[in-house]
Amino acid sequence: MTSDHRAHEFADAADLFRRGLQAFLPPDRIGTAEWAARDRWLNNQGGGFVGRWQHSEAPYLVGPMNALDSPDYLEVAVVGPGRCGKTAIGENWLGKSVIADPAPMLWYEPTEAVLKSYVKTTIDPLIDMHEGIKSRQGLRPVDDSVGFKRFRGMTVEFLPVVYDNLINKSAARIVLDEIDAYRESLGDVFGLADIRRQTFGRASKILIVSHPDRAGGMDDRKWTAGIMRLYGGSTRAIWYWPCPHCNGWSSPNQAAARVMTLEYPEDAPLDEVEAAAALLCPICGSLVEDKHRRAMNQAGVWIGAGQAIDEDGNVTGELIRRRTAGFWVVGAMSNFIIGGVGGLARSYEEARRGAEAAGEEGMQTLKDVVVKRFGVPFDPPRKVGALDGAAIAERSRDDLALKVVPDGVRFLTAFVDVQGNRFELLVRGWGERGESWVIDVDRFTADPSSSAEDWDALFDRMLGLAYPLADGTPREMSIRAWGYDTQGMPGVTAQAYDAWVRWHGRRKLRMLGRFSGRESWSAAPTRGLGGANAPRLVVVRPDSARKDRQAKAGGAVPVAQFNANMFKDDLAGQLARALPGPWHINFPAALRSDAHAGFFDQLTAEERNGKGVWQKTAPRNEALDLMVGAHVVAHLNGLGRIDWQRPPAWAAPWDRNSQISALRAPPPSGGGDTPPAPPTPKAPTSTSRAAVIRRLA
Repeated sequence: MTSDHRAHEFADAADLFRRGLQAFLPPDRIGTAEWAARDRWLNNQGGGFVGRWQHSEAPYLVGPMNALDSPDYLEVAVVGPGRCGKTAIGENWLGKSVIADPAPMLWYEPTEAVLKSYVKTTIDPLIDMHEGIKSRQGLRPVDDSVGFKRFRGMTVEFLPVVYDNLINKSAARIVLDEIDAYRESLGDVFGLADIRRQTFGRASKILIVSHPDRAGGMDDRKWTAGIMRLYGGSTRAIWYWPCPHCNGWSSPNQAAARVMTLEYPEDAPLDEVEAAAALLCPICGSLVEDKHRRAMNQAGVWIGAGQAIDEDGNVTGELIRRRTAGFWVVGAMSNFIIGGVGGLARSYEEARRGAEAAGEEGMQTLKDVVVKRFGVPFDPPRKVGALDGAAIAERSRDDLALKVVPDGVRFLTAFVDVQGNRFELLVRGWGERGESWVIDVDRFTADPSSSAEDWDALFDRMLGLAYPLADGTPREMSIRAWGYDTQGMPGVTAQAYDAWVRWHGRRKLRMLGRFSGRESWSAAPTRGLGGANAPRLVVVRPDSARKDRQAKAGGAVPVAQFNANMFKDDLAGQLARALPGPWHINFPAALRSDAHAGFFDQLTAEERNGKGVWQKTAPRNEALDLMVGAHVVAHLNGLGRIDWQRPPAWAAPWDRNSQISALRAPPPSGGGDTPPAPPTPKAPTSTSRAAVIRRLA
């Protein structure tokens, strides 16, 4: 009988002893970002970064990782496009948890197919590449499956988002990946997940990352679902970086106070669009090439709600304490996008042109590009029907008079348009939920391109302008703020800026505060931007005298730059509202008189083309520009954010409105039901011809 000799393998006793001792060692005290820099390795097969994790590749990810370790927050919400690294935040959190701070974790993906692909291609290689993680994984077959991983002191469940997986589970740490891709029929997935961690109290945390698919647009009033709803109630951090040409600080995020926009020739062939695309600094006006973005990112900082950063990089204010830390990454921040900013510009133009040609069928492609490549909510091009000036005029009201403040108006804004030989004025009153009234329309002869005295006379008039109330009491309402155009004939811009500097030096101008991070002044120089990609509204100071800035003037003028197309879209929507109520415009019947001939036709003197750009269809459009300008000034003062149940004093009901005071002069007597005329504004003290603004007949 022959014996069966078999070779036997025995475990290494030293290795067993070493692993056994590790169980008695205290946990490694290290943060998520620190663990990633020390231990994380990347091996992006088929392309991408390979090697040890480098924060320099995506510095903006450090803030969210630090927030995951902070006891100050219960959730971390990260908005961002594809290929920006946002999912790696959760991966690093998992690795750090296994190594240094074990706790049970639930990880949700939109579908079963997405889950299997992600675990097999990302999570399993992550475990296999890191000996520290692998050595802590259980050895039984049940400890390592697609949906379940057991590590020393913790488990991780990977689950598709279905209702059954959102109940009867509990974990201290939860990852909701691409929450905006979850089925809407599930309702509030975050609310269901929030319940799953309640037993762990403030030791728990939820990480939510996603493209902003579910938001209705850039207006935060439309952030009612998905990741943008969570971001809207968070610390709302926005990334700022310095311009390589002037060292001025701005942001590639359209929601920032100063926006570095993407510029390219819109009508050029796509190859030319990609080659020419660059970022435009709002401070010095220089084009920033793609090659500078890496260095700009490395110097960048997150600025949250309650904080502000000036052009020199000085951060002021205290971050508002909220339970959710929110971070918003946009496409221009990512070093991983194919083709850099040129690739972004090409993809957008290609999709936009496709949507223009295909109509509604191409709109989804355009939305996918905006949301998934740029990382911003999609504002669909608004359908604007042809508006008829005569039809709008028919809605004018006989019970309203010019130069009188009717019931319902809470505050006034004014705008002055610059023409070759005159200033044109419109005053607009604002009430609850955006309803408005035209209070005054006027014009004054002037020489805006060369006469400083005419500009001084305008400022003197506007800063004292007030109108009587329609209730018959001897009271008047002053203008909250006014704006004026800084563009026109050669010389206009210099005169417009110099006038602001002079009156600011005389202490006649007041800073009214900051609204959405933008400073607001009693007099606001403005500049309309015609590009479809321009930010909605930012305040910049293009005339900084710093030597490292490319500037021509020596002032520091806060210019409100606004997207003219967006505000004209708004006006078109307001004009289309035929009945009084939110955003309806009330016109006095006097605007139909010969003295204001053509006013209603001017309101409809432009049409919106397929590219979203408004173009003239008639020679005169002053009324349209004036209405838009008055809205810009109101928006600059936070019109869209007013809580009408608790309004600020300057927008309160008349009996406690800080803009209302006693009439400075008794109004002239009027007969019958004719409302009293407003007091004549005080004339300038100078007696020279240019100092007196003459009214055109």
